Order: sequence, then structure tokens, then C-alpha cells
Amino acid sequence: MSHILHSHNKALLCCSCYSVVLIKMSSKAPSANNLNQARQTVQQLRLEARIERIKISQASADIVKYCNQHQKSDPLIMGIPASENPFKEKKPCTVL
Repeated sequence: MSHILHSHNKALLCCSCYSVVLIKMSSKAPSANNLNQARQTVQQLRLEARIERIKISQASADIVKYCNQHQKSDPLIMGIPASENPFKEKKPCTVL
């Protein structure tokens, strides 16, 4: 549920996700552009409020677990076999 609190020439729009957005309003009736912008902002905030979030401690534990499980296939950790390395220097050709 959204609430609009009017204060002089500004309106505070409070959404259920506890975000507060300042929308500058003219002293006259709000224009269609301001109204559309406010609706888009509310829609975006509602979408963001529905995003599933996890704690940083859980996310970091998942990243560490993933890295440990995949380190054997990581060429930066295990290196690239010389036979498969496209950047290995070719043997120089010597002419006598």
C-alpha cells in the first residue's frame, strides 16, 4: 500500500518497501508527465520489493563453496597444460 504525504510543493511517496522518493511538484495540478513518472517509480519500487534477498554471510558462503567445487577446472589456479597453451612461446628457429 502506498501513501502520499503532501508538504508545500513536494510530495513524499512512501511504498511498502520502505523507500521514500521525493517528487517535485508544481504549485498547480501535477502534469501528466509527473504523474507518469511517479507511477513508473512506484512500479519499479514494487518490483524491487519482490526480489528475493539473502544475507551476505549466506551469499559469501555459497561463493566460497562454488569456488572450492570448481577450482580443479579453473585454469588460473591449476594452470594450462603446455600442450594446450596457445600463448606458449614457439621454439625459435636458428639458422646456422
